[in-house]
Amino acid sequence: MKRLQWIALTLCCWALPTLAHEAAVPPAPAQPPSGTHDAQAYFTDTQLLDQNGQPLRFYSDVLKNRVVLLNVIFTHCNDACPLITRKLKEVRDALGEPLASQVYFISLTSDPQNDSPSVLKDFARKQGADNPNWLFLTGEQANIDLVLGRLGHLIPSPEQHSTQLIVGDVANKRWSKIRPDAPAAAIAQRLQLLTMPVVGR
Repeated sequence: MKRLQWIALTLCCWALPTLAHEAAVPPAPAQPPSGTHDAQAYFTDTQLLDQNGQPLRFYSDVLKNRVVLLNVIFTHCNDACPLITRKLKEVRDALGEPLASQVYFISLTSDPQNDSPSVLKDFARKQGADNPNWLFLTGEQANIDLVLGRLGHLIPSPEQHSTQLIVGDVANKRWSKIRPDAPAAAIAQRLQLLTMPVVGR
């Protein structure tokens, strides 16, 4: 298997205020450490829990062979997290059906001590994000730390998480980073491109 290639593209550099949390975090790594050949080994099959309390393996059950949009939240956040979650609902709506059914939205908590599955489920409902193919993930602190570290989002406190979005076509190793203040239609367009077959494969 070819080396995992993270394409650290910034979709847009819009002249909007930086959302809260972002300034406190150093830039995330653009790619996994050199020598990583296997996506499952890199991302790990760490066990997490979804908003229904269902145990899921991070690579095999959440990422494998999917087009995904990942972001980090914590539910007692009063600014960026609910705003971004509502923005992602707009993105999903902009995709329309059946395209939305081909994309998985994955929101990981940076505060697993407080964000139990039931708390995440309530947050999703309040933000209008209790949609098909939208996972809100929590788990043991060590497991969350491991997964966030692999995504370049490991931080010293929940409030310091990055608001940057990560989109990826996992099967074809195509990844991008996107600012959350990009227009919903532009984010949806990027996801649409990732759902298209790769020419020559």
